[in-house]
Amino acid sequence: MAVGVVTAEIGEGAPGTRGLTYPFDEPPEFGEAVAVAPGVLWMRLSMPIALSHINVYAVEDGDGWALIDTGLNIPDSRDRWDALLAGPLGGRSVTRVICTHMHPDHIGLAGWLCQRFGVGLTMTRLEYVTGRMLLADTGQPAPEAGAVHYRAAGWDEAQIETYRREYGQFGRAVSPLPSGYTRMREGDRISIGGQDWRVVVGEGHSPEHACLWREADGVVLGGDQILPKISSNVSVWPTEPEADPLGDWLASLERMKAVFPDDVLVLPSHGEPFRGVHTRLDALIRGHMTALKRLEKTLREPRRAVDVFGALFARPVGDGVRGMATGEALAHLNYLLQRGRISRTRDADGVYWWTMINEGEAA
Repeated sequence: MAVGVVTAEIGEGAPGTRGLTYPFDEPPEFGEAVAVAPGVLWMRLSMPIALSHINVYAVEDGDGWALIDTGLNIPDSRDRWDALLAGPLGGRSVTRVICTHMHPDHIGLAGWLCQRFGVGLTMTRLEYVTGRMLLADTGQPAPEAGAVHYRAAGWDEAQIETYRREYGQFGRAVSPLPSGYTRMREGDRISIGGQDWRVVVGEGHSPEHACLWREADGVVLGGDQILPKISSNVSVWPTEPEADPLGDWLASLERMKAVFPDDVLVLPSHGEPFRGVHTRLDALIRGHMTALKRLEKTLREPRRAVDVFGALFARPVGDGVRGMATGEALAHLNYLLQRGRISRTRDADGVYWWTMINEGEAA
């Protein structure tokens, strides 16, 4: 799954979780639901990767339910939805499907659920369009620009051949999306069950990630934007090699500190619901700043992107997460490059070498 969810497999575990409180003793068992706020149910679906679950939510909407995120398009998730719909959701209909962003664990069954219940899909524009774009790549040959991108990062020819072989697999975990959708934007207020939910958009992990905030009682459906114990993946991909997603991510986190009161209840896509959002946002920002300092020390000598994994990740990077790790390394390198703190040169083999700029050179 080339477009990943988070860096749980390669990240730093659970930094910055002190000061958070977890109001619920146990997560729901698969096939069960936990009431976490008036009219809001928390459920879990399994995933066959190191990150073993995704949280999905149902919000009462008149006589039915609005569903928030959907899980992967795999038989186990469809079976679990059948059990949830017949059990905790009481056989009531689905009124709409809302997806926070376009990663496969969030939109995988959106099309299946929309078609099953004859309802619409609600997303932000960039998330919907990007999801449709990636689905269109399914089964297509890998573009040569992707090979150039990963060769520049330091991948060897065997690793590039694996990229070519695995390219276009997004659709394996995502059912076809509806041909139309309802757009939500920053600042919109969406009425669900007669109550307003304010849309708060973040960038960096995905292009236009939507959080939903019920201001009346301080409940935030946070998606992957604010996770309690792991850091969301922030990556540069071959489609936009000069992007600065880390700059977008850090700006989003700072803005959310100004938007959300500290006592909101965050309902994340992974981990457990928590309070203490300012503490967590500070920790996420601090974690990246610390990683950037380690990276700068590593770049006292010229390095390729694949050479800096040790400065960024607490665990060895295996083949299964090499793409995400490379993307995250490039996000940190591009961040420093675009702020004039490092330089980049390409050698005769097309490989980029990154080096710190000393103060005399910068002047």
